[in-house]
Amino acid sequence: MTLRIAVQMDPIESVRIAGDSSFALMLSAQARGHRLWHYDVSTLAWEDDRVTAWAREVSVQRVEGDHFRWEGELRKIDLGSEIDVVLMRQDPPFHLGYISAALLLDRLKGETLVVNDPREVVNAPEKMLVLDYARFMPPTLIARSLEDIRAFHRKHGAVVVKPLHGNGGKAIFRIDADGTNLSALAEVFNQTWPEPHMVQPFLPEVAEGDKRIVLIDGEFAGAINRFPGEGEFRSNLAQGGRAEAADLTAREEEICAAMGPELKRRGFVFVGIDVIGGKWLTEINVTSPTGIVAIDAFNGTDSGARIWDAIEARHAAL
Repeated sequence: MTLRIAVQMDPIESVRIAGDSSFALMLSAQARGHRLWHYDVSTLAWEDDRVTAWAREVSVQRVEGDHFRWEGELRKIDLGSEIDVVLMRQDPPFHLGYISAALLLDRLKGETLVVNDPREVVNAPEKMLVLDYARFMPPTLIARSLEDIRAFHRKHGAVVVKPLHGNGGKAIFRIDADGTNLSALAEVFNQTWPEPHMVQPFLPEVAEGDKRIVLIDGEFAGAINRFPGEGEFRSNLAQGGRAEAADLTAREEEICAAMGPELKRRGFVFVGIDVIGGKWLTEINVTSPTGIVAIDAFNGTDSGARIWDAIEARHAAL
């Protein structure tokens, strides 16, 4: 069956096709004969109980500089009656705009399949969902109070401070054991973000890798181990980190087994979790997870095909 797929993502012109997971999913869908539309989240609208967006049909190819071609005019489409599957793939940050778009897409329930489930995405910010599995996490503080952060720092020494709803390794800071600039950094964070912040001990195990593990419909699908680049402590590939093929440790297998069934039940088809040093769970990424291109390149797998197998099965069950 040919599916009509609308991809809610950032401008396709700016996609880095060599490693972009959204683009890989589009290629995989097209290879199956599915039709693709692209739209910007800013064009989402609701009127008379219909959810619409301004979209264009598109075809894609893995050719740098010539990776897409519009197949029709920009027009307003009904995401319920004209589309079978919506991929919610615009990049975070997870703010009120992101939440509002997800809640609009939730209005499609029962008519169009949205991946990942938008209502569950709203209920599961990556650095909050992970608290359900605190037994696998390093010591963690979520707070705005400088006194709370100072007390945590005194207890644990060097710490890492990061925005609660950040992404891609942006705005992550290390404060050494002497606490230099701790109060200044807390002041900047409090002025920049209204929500509390996440504080964790700096984990020397990051030198052993920050592993991205992908689960598809709750099942382990592959992993890569990411290492910080020169002069960095962040291992995100977007921040200059490097990657290598990886298997799971016994602890990581335990983590995947603990959360897999619940992720599947909640409609999280494509999930990326982050584990430091083979044992410390730090994030569960459900908004717009990445990593499948590198995982497939290292491991000879086809994560895109597995994701579409899962999507097609869920669509058939609507």
